[in-house]
Amino acid sequence: MTIEIKPETEQLVQEEIESGHFHSVDELIIQGVHAWRERFGARPEPLTRKPRKRLIDALSHPAFAGSELNLERKKEYPGPIDL
Repeated sequence: MTIEIKPETEQLVQEEIESGHFHSVDELIIQGVHAWRERFGARPEPLTRKPRKRLIDALSHPAFAGSELNLERKKEYPGPIDL
């Protein structure tokens, strides 16, 4: 298998190795995969999943879960204001 990456990505990888954060490309990729699995689980959803259709679904996503956002809709809205 051949892996092709954009020049910008190659530059980013090279910078990380030169900075001493990683010793090799393999180490960087392995750490990235482990971080992904830690955050999303061993079997993350494919990146091609259907987009969320409702704002409440997006705000209920783990990034916002527990943020104490009040997601209830207002039942009555004030009438029009004369200007």
